[in-house]
Amino acid sequence: MKVWVKLVIGSIFGLILGFLLPESHPAVSRVLTFLKTLAIGAGRYTALPIIVFSLTIGIYELRQDGKFWRLLSRTFFAIVCISFFLIALGLGVTMLFPPGRIPVLVEHQSEEIFFSPGQNLLDIFPANMFFSVFNDGVYIFPLCVFAFFLALGLSYDRNYTKQVIALIDSLSRIFFYIATFFSEILGLLIIALAAFWAVQYKDALNLNVFAPIIRTLLIYVLVLMLLVLPLFLFFIKGVKNPWKTLYGCLGPAIAAFFSGDYNFSIPVMIMHEKENLGIRRRSSSVTLTLFSTFGRSGSAMVACIAFIVIIKSYSSLGIPSEGLITIGLTAFVLSFLLARNSGDAAFTALAILCTHYGHGFETGYLILKPIAFYLISIGTLIDVMITALGSFAIAHLNGFQDDRPAARFI
Repeated sequence: MKVWVKLVIGSIFGLILGFLLPESHPAVSRVLTFLKTLAIGAGRYTALPIIVFSLTIGIYELRQDGKFWRLLSRTFFAIVCISFFLIALGLGVTMLFPPGRIPVLVEHQSEEIFFSPGQNLLDIFPANMFFSVFNDGVYIFPLCVFAFFLALGLSYDRNYTKQVIALIDSLSRIFFYIATFFSEILGLLIIALAAFWAVQYKDALNLNVFAPIIRTLLIYVLVLMLLVLPLFLFFIKGVKNPWKTLYGCLGPAIAAFFSGDYNFSIPVMIMHEKENLGIRRRSSSVTLTLFSTFGRSGSAMVACIAFIVIIKSYSSLGIPSEGLITIGLTAFVLSFLLARNSGDAAFTALAILCTHYGHGFETGYLILKPIAFYLISIGTLIDVMITALGSFAIAHLNGFQDDRPAARFI
């Protein structure tokens, strides 16, 4: 049975279970929270080993071919262009078709949101190089830096490093197949995640005020996934059927939506990029880690839309053009700084937008806290799809992609 079919069946079963469970029951909440934490941990379990070994051997092979810096620069350029386009599109659509106002349901209060770009920068070079490997598995960029320097070291002298190269190559393949096992049981893990998601969604619907923004984000993501992104793929030379590429990303998309956790989706995304999209390891290892670190434009875009809803809910005076530019530029910068926020990127970005914009909106994000899970799910879904499709496009244009028939998709 294909992975996406298992995920669909598990998601449907979890949604039904979540909607049937009693509302606001402490015991149910504790059990679901425990199961969700367990499922997220199992999903992330193989992410770091795959990244460190695949990225190391990928960088080494690219440097041997003399193509590393070209692939790196093209990936960064793509990330910047995609981020600018998505945020501009999100702002434009929201201003043209604004969702309805949401009543202010909370008093002014504060909530701790962890966001420290300075600490992220310090963590890149810990006191001990091995601390980069033995971390909590959330912030993966220090691991990428470790893999980069390790790959540089492998090029020192083949007489001394060929055994290490063979070992790293073998470990990369071994952990890939270990991840295959966890992908096979992902249909079971998704049951707990979908049930937890359904319980939160049911509670949000009961408040009867969030339907406009829920509907707006749903329509936006469907148009983006089914029309805008395939249109871009259609204009890439040699891509004949962009919807087949979307079909090949269905598994990671489902995992991203119900988990709301980007790192949870990494192992299954690596598998689908190889088996469905035909992206070679040397390319996918580099592009995936760069997109996962700097390409969180989907979450930033969702935060933009939500923030405009907050402003319109607080005031009917509208947003001046300079304010709109400030919101867009802040969200654009945030899209490169959310690597540590694997499971709450969109809501964290929204909180930072409120704080940075000021003018009495510093705690405005709290009125959307009941649907924070939904914002996070939509943002993570877009982030993962942008990563998969961006990696596919870059690999295709650089000759690192082989066509795979849809019948052989996992």
